Amino acid sequence: MASKHVVILGAGPAGLTAAYELNRHGVPLTVLEKDPRFVGGLARTVERDGYRFDIGGHRFFSKSQEIEDLWTEMMGEQLRSCARISRIYYRQKYFDYPLKPVNALRNLGPIESMRCLLSYAWARMHPVKNPRSLEDWVRNQFGYRLFSIFFKTYTEKVWGISTSELSADWAAQRIKGLSLMETIRHAVVPARFQPHERGAVIKTLIDRFRYPRLGPGQLWEVVRDKLVAGGRRIELGAEVTSIRHSGGMIRSVAIQGASGRQVIEGTDFISTLPIRELIERCDPPLPTPVREAAAKLKYRDFLTVAVVVKRDSLFPDNWIYIHDPAVKVGRIQNFKNWSPDMVPDQRATCLGLEYFCFEGDGLWTSSDEELVDLGRRELATLGICRPEEVAWGATVRVQKAYPVYDDQYREHVAVVREYLERALPNLHLVGRNGMHHYNNQDHSMMTALLAARNIATGTTYDVWKVNSDAEYHEEARASDREIGGRHVPMRIDEAA
Repeated sequence: MASKHVVILGAGPAGLTAAYELNRHGVPLTVLEKDPRFVGGLARTVERDGYRFDIGGHRFFSKSQEIEDLWTEMMGEQLRSCARISRIYYRQKYFDYPLKPVNALRNLGPIESMRCLLSYAWARMHPVKNPRSLEDWVRNQFGYRLFSIFFKTYTEKVWGISTSELSADWAAQRIKGLSLMETIRHAVVPARFQPHERGAVIKTLIDRFRYPRLGPGQLWEVVRDKLVAGGRRIELGAEVTSIRHSGGMIRSVAIQGASGRQVIEGTDFISTLPIRELIERCDPPLPTPVREAAAKLKYRDFLTVAVVVKRDSLFPDNWIYIHDPAVKVGRIQNFKNWSPDMVPDQRATCLGLEYFCFEGDGLWTSSDEELVDLGRRELATLGICRPEEVAWGATVRVQKAYPVYDDQYREHVAVVREYLERALPNLHLVGRNGMHHYNNQDHSMMTALLAARNIATGTTYDVWKVNSDAEYHEEARASDREIGGRHVPMRIDEAA
């Protein structure tokens, strides 16, 4: 493989998985990462004063046994088994999630419970035919009252769009196989009668998962260290400023880093960059239709406010979903409950308050101090702790955390994909932003594994045929809606 040199843009799960697989095959490689300190991308773990916190929650569970085995190979005994405990906060009460009938009925009270059951019965007898909106689809599965309590507010916080304007496609894939009756069955049927084959499990209902002792970033730090120990080059603080091509091939990338400007040449290039950024940085510029298609791709941004609370225990959950419209926070992680080793002082608790926003809006442009103060006030509003119990806080902003599926994103991605496959065949797109697909970590890893094998061994896997469960389907068609990753809400195509 001495004649090859693969340049990987991004050191997130996809980028480092590709590097790990290429290294197995002895292929020389260079990984370029913009962050000056951390690897792991959206699955990194940030450390401040000994406290470790994630950028969102990352459960290590996959229907793909190959991915499960790869995690074990990478981390071994550093992966701990965790019980999934997560609840929904609504009207100052905590509801188990996945929903459990006894808990839900007790919290809702007899009158509201009866209304929900009647609403569900009405929805089953009078379903919305050919549901187009997310609201229609979930109403059919749960009834309108349960939809309004357990789906509407949180979904609108995450995506910033009314559920009546969002396509039903996302719900059909994201909570595929789940309904009120399925939830009840899962709660009341003894465990020995539940499905045990990994592929038969509905991901939304899993009750155990694995998790690295020091957070998901630990796994990617271990992979980084293994690669460096094997003589592979990983450049941190390296921002890609241009991607140079000629003669129908990518030839090199220019980067700007601590040591100045450099040019890295390669024979093959794997990109996890957001498609919009990738196309913007191509030199010379790509054809106008390709640039215009990439420029129309949209993203939802995200920020975490991590706070240290002077109390040894706050709530038992890994995370809680905040359905209360009185606060802006969408979800709260309790990192101590993922792993006690995330918190150096067991007399304290570290929480991660997650806010969904658009770059440039009021939340995004708030100062760190303002965001920590907002978190302090909202924790008090929710009754989780008193403002004075928050010792300190830190914020992490994440650009382009979620690809947005508007009514034309498929066409835009298809234009870019078709051109790159034809005109620049040594450029391989993988991962969430690399493919503009809202997928889980295991899906990103599988696309990277296949791309790396194509380069190393000459196979011809189509990474776009990896479905949302990180399974490769050779017979999949390009039009299959599930193929390529987990679905997210998109606006209803008014012209349809």
